[in-house]
Amino acid sequence: MLAVITGASSGIGATFARKLAARGYNLLLVARREDRLRSIAEEIQQVHHVAAEPLAADLTIAPDRDRVAARIREAPDLGLLVNNAGFGTMGYFFETDVAGQERMHELHVLAIVSLTHAALKNLFPRGEAGTGVINVSSVAAFGASPQNVSYHATKAWINAFTEGLATELAGRSSPVRVQALCPGFTLSEFHDVLGMDRGTIPGSLWMTTDFVVEESLRAFDRGKLIVVPGWRYKAIVAALKLIPAGLQRSLSIAAVRRYRRGKQTPVR
Repeated sequence: MLAVITGASSGIGATFARKLAARGYNLLLVARREDRLRSIAEEIQQVHHVAAEPLAADLTIAPDRDRVAARIREAPDLGLLVNNAGFGTMGYFFETDVAGQERMHELHVLAIVSLTHAALKNLFPRGEAGTGVINVSSVAAFGASPQNVSYHATKAWINAFTEGLATELAGRSSPVRVQALCPGFTLSEFHDVLGMDRGTIPGSLWMTTDFVVEESLRAFDRGKLIVVPGWRYKAIVAALKLIPAGLQRSLSIAAVRRYRRGKQTPVR
């Protein structure tokens, strides 16, 4: 079977590529950085002896989204789509460059809509068990914090979208699975791009990409819908669900006032 992975040039996406290759999947690796994709594809082919094709594309651009969606829709052996591509920004929404905010929504929302629609157009009629879509979300989906408004909002959308798909598929008695993977702070290039000092976050809250991806794939095998890797983050999410929305907003307002000269960073 074929696995299509977006954001496959580093971090969680590259780890998904290696783990799925070890399971015997052929790969279509999608990201902007073609040189990195080619390097990972060559490594995977040598180590795991499966096909690994790099496909350079910027999923914030409609023609590139359409091109990748067409490949997914037409793949006769599609087994899994991993919507992993994403990025974070820092700063108060009304003070940031709106173009960057729009790019985030294009990548976290429009790209997932387009590629997931293509994948399910392919997978649903075939009705093969063990096939499906993994959407990489974040524990940020369960709350809100200053300076990360679009990040939290788009991740919350990913969870709601995935839950809606699961309901539709189950209602049609389809064996096709969907999952929203919600990691916390993960050791990858994600926070390096933000220029974040990892030392500001307790070491116990950092997870490896290996751990996150293994948790995701084990849960996918069991058909679990919302996956939060790590007991600490499970506890955090459980606590957030118990806090009334009004109190959550009050805490966020207090955080804005307290840290208005500081930086808040998205988790993942």
